[in-house]
Amino acid sequence: MSTNNSEVIISQANAYISNINRLFESIESKVSTDFIYSDNKVIIITTNKVAAFSNLNIVKRYIKELDNINSNNVMNL
Repeated sequence: MSTNNSEVIISQANAYISNINRLFESIESKVSTDFIYSDNKVIIITTNKVAAFSNLNIVKRYIKELDNINSNNVMNL
């Protein structure tokens, strides 16, 4: 992920955490996002428990669909 994308995501992390958690709730997942932080041009999203691949896809899809980032720089899982 580019530095610019990381900065955008970190600047709005609280809103993104809430939105991701709502997505998890909508599929009745027991996983929830705890926090988002940046480390060397990547973002790290921590959860309350080990996430299944389907949970990771939800997060990936959410990040790629954000309007204010370059989705080409989002890594594939």
